[in-house]
Amino acid sequence: MSSKNQIVLAEDNSTLSLLLKFKLEREGYEVLKASDGKEAIDLIEKNSPSLILTDIMMPFISGLEVISHVRNKLNLKTPIIVFSSAGQEEMVLKAFNLGATDFMAKPFSPNELVIRIKRILM
Repeated sequence: MSSKNQIVLAEDNSTLSLLLKFKLEREGYEVLKASDGKEAIDLIEKNSPSLILTDIMMPFISGLEVISHVRNKLNLKTPIIVFSSAGQEEMVLKAFNLGATDFMAKPFSPNELVIRIKRILM
């Protein structure tokens, strides 16, 4: 049961995570926060969100593994926006090959993220 406004946010940087949660909730989205990939997969399986935001580098399970799990094990078409520090082109290409919908290099504008989310969820 997917909620049109439910987003799973997988980000191990607690400051960025809180900032994005605050910004997205002000835009009317329900944000489910995960601080690592394992927690993200649990939230995705339990909630079937309408969008997934994930960092690539996280503890336990990486963002790439999250994408792979969503696409290959769960067979979901849920849009996935990936974040990564600049200079990780190989990781970004791998994310797209695994099925990522969009990519944003850190640091990025939360306002730009909101616009991208709105476009994807139209």
